[in-house]
This record gives sequence, structure tokens and C-alpha cells, in this order.
Amino acid sequence: MAQGCLKCLKYTMCVANFLCFICGVAVLSLGVYLMVTYQMTALIPSLANLNISKMLLISGIIITCISFLGFLGALKENRCLLLTFFLLLFILMLVELTAACLMLMYEQEISKRLTEDLNKGLKDAREQGNNTNLQSDWDYVQNTFECCGVHNFTDWESHVPASCCESKCDIPKPLYHKQGCLVKLNTWFEENFLTTGISVIVLCIIEVLGMCFAMTLFCHISRSGLGYKL
Repeated sequence: MAQGCLKCLKYTMCVANFLCFICGVAVLSLGVYLMVTYQMTALIPSLANLNISKMLLISGIIITCISFLGFLGALKENRCLLLTFFLLLFILMLVELTAACLMLMYEQEISKRLTEDLNKGLKDAREQGNNTNLQSDWDYVQNTFECCGVHNFTDWESHVPASCCESKCDIPKPLYHKQGCLVKLNTWFEENFLTTGISVIVLCIIEVLGMCFAMTLFCHISRSGLGYKL
């Protein structure tokens, strides 16, 4: 009976770690994708300095390595690997909770920086003209979020770009997007904060279960006298 429970626990942990490995690869891929396609560096330098893509890249690598370690430790029934997996998973959970708390604490500061960046970026784009990276960033944001200016199209004064138009801009009275990009971006960030928060909670629950499985398996292996063999 005990041997059957041990095998069940072993293979459950192997499957769970394999799924975590897949999630880690997905996070790693998202980090690479953002590094290649992120187009708002000049427009929102404060957030660009956070290097979100690099953080995702590093997180993906860490998750894949730890999950592989847990998978190997369970498959080989190796106490040393299981204990290392337990400790690394515990440290990772503490880092994630700390990062989530910091994001909640500095949410207002991020919103303030976003407003300052947008106002400065729009002013610079007006002064520099159309053929700049900054204008390209504004066009990308305004097309993606269907917005215009920081608050509305009047922020552009007499230099309203074509990306602000809901339809053709060459008609006598073109229709511009009514909402400013500040509202749209704030809404987008709030939705992502909520999604990130839920993801962190779910991930922490999975990590706690992983630690419980690892320690239970570690104790079973210790009682069976298998030691640290590979």
C-alpha cells in the first residue's frame, strides 16, 4: 500500500513539474516575443526601464530549470534533488510575493510616471515632426488602442496624425478617436495588474502543493532507506 502511494505521488509530481516546465517555456517565449516586438520604448521610457521582457525571460529560465530539477528528483527518487527543489521553490515563491506586493504599493507611482511620459512624449513628437521613432510609437499606440493624444485630439493642436482618425482623414471634418490614450493605457495596465495578481496567487498555490509533494516524497524515500542514490 505504502509503495503504491509512493509511486502515485512520484508520477503525480513528475506530471506537475512537466506542466510547470511547459509554463516556463511559455513565459520564456513571451519574454523573447516582447523583446522583439515591443514598440513603446521611446514613448514610455519609465516603464521601458523596468525591462519587463528581460524579467519574463529570466523568470521563464528559472521556472524551467526548477521544474526540470523537480521532475528529475521525483523520477530518480533522489533526496538531494528533491530537497534542492523544495528550497528553490520556497525562495521563488517569496520573490514572487515580494514582487506582487511592490507592484501593488507602487501602482499609483506607475500611473503618475505614465502620465508624465505621455505628456512629454506628445510634446516632443509635435516638435520633432513625423519622421521620428517617437511619432511611430504614437501611431502604434493610437492604432492599437483606438485613442488620440493624451486626453483627446486637441493635445496635438494643428498636427493631428492620421492614426487619430476613425475613418479617412482627408475629408473636411474627419472623425477622431474620442478617448485619450492615457485612459486606455491606464485601463490596460489595471487589467494586466489584475491578471498578474491572479496568476501569482495561482502560481503560489501550485508551488505550495509542489513543496508539499516534494517533502512528502523526500520523507517516504528516507524511510525506505534509498539515501542519495541516483
